[in-house]
Amino acid sequence: MRPDREQGTTSAQSRRPYGPGVQIAGLAAFLVASLLVAALGGLASASNVNGWYATADKAPWSPPNGVFGPVWGILYAAMAVAGWLVWRKRAERTRAALTAYGIQLLLNLAWTPAFFALYPALGTAALWLGMAIILALIAAVTVTVLYFGPISRTAGLLLLPYISWLVFAASLNWWAAVHN
Repeated sequence: MRPDREQGTTSAQSRRPYGPGVQIAGLAAFLVASLLVAALGGLASASNVNGWYATADKAPWSPPNGVFGPVWGILYAAMAVAGWLVWRKRAERTRAALTAYGIQLLLNLAWTPAFFALYPALGTAALWLGMAIILALIAAVTVTVLYFGPISRTAGLLLLPYISWLVFAASLNWWAAVHN
């Protein structure tokens, strides 16, 4: 055995594909994680969407509130499938890729309370905090795509609409921060 392969390298045997039951459980875990982030974000925004945000100065290109839920639902499902596709490959860089995925999920979770729930207490500062978080989130998802792509092209492609939506959401966040 070569010295550079003695530690930290997974043997070929442990890289065998997961069985169908494990793959289904893995997909379920990724879906539950996305659902949890979505639900916690929903709790943070629920009372504020019809509260301060209803009367806020919104960007002229802001879609109706009813658009956000379905779009985010599709994006969370795509994120879960992308994470699962990478996890099931058991590639050499899977751990780093899933770490980036976890970081972007945490940033995603942080944005909603910063933008919606903190505004009544902090005012415009909360919106600027949201702006900083969403910019970090865009960077984190971009890094995640760069990790995912070589492992699973489909997984990387599944995250591209997410980045596009985040850039759009950042423009809405910026407008709100400047005009409220």
